[in-house]
Amino acid sequence: MRDPARSGCPVRLHGPVAAARDGKGSVAVHRYAAAVVVRAAIRAAKDDPVHQEVARRLALLEQRYTSVRRSIVGALESLGRPATIGELLEVVPGLAASSAYRNLTVLGRAGVVRRVHGTDDHGRFELSEDVVGEHHHHALCEGCGLVVDVHASPALEEALAATARAIAEANGFEVTEHRLELVGRCARCEYAALVR
Repeated sequence: MRDPARSGCPVRLHGPVAAARDGKGSVAVHRYAAAVVVRAAIRAAKDDPVHQEVARRLALLEQRYTSVRRSIVGALESLGRPATIGELLEVVPGLAASSAYRNLTVLGRAGVVRRVHGTDDHGRFELSEDVVGEHHHHALCEGCGLVVDVHASPALEEALAATARAIAEANGFEVTEHRLELVGRCARCEYAALVR
């Protein structure tokens, strides 16, 4: 097996692993260990239905489900809310901004991710509802731009569906989905406004 440190593997190390170096200042052994852990996580994710669906959708576009794409999908899945490119760069070791944009474009064309617009200038990305199998809406903070997933009650969802049907009938429009955005301030921004 090749040493990822010698092949230019961009594994970003954190904490005590990053601090531990051999006499020459090299982190080759630790990069190799980190790469082994990343590969094990990728193999384990192959049984995950989300990753299976992503692989299927990419195959339909004749695209491969690369380790970088797996890392991005895994990060979006674990964050559990729409993430900016900057947030993805923080949680995916070695991910370059250009690679993140390029791969998110491919994942978007495959219907795996969708772009979520917040109240600021930063685009956010999340896994598509039909990939994760969970319908949700968003709460947007007009102070800091935070976007979080929120789940509506079944009664509200029924009311929204009925309203959408009525609007569609009245306007000769076919509604394929609905989105509800709640705009306000998150707890941190609300607190900051109170203490000013």
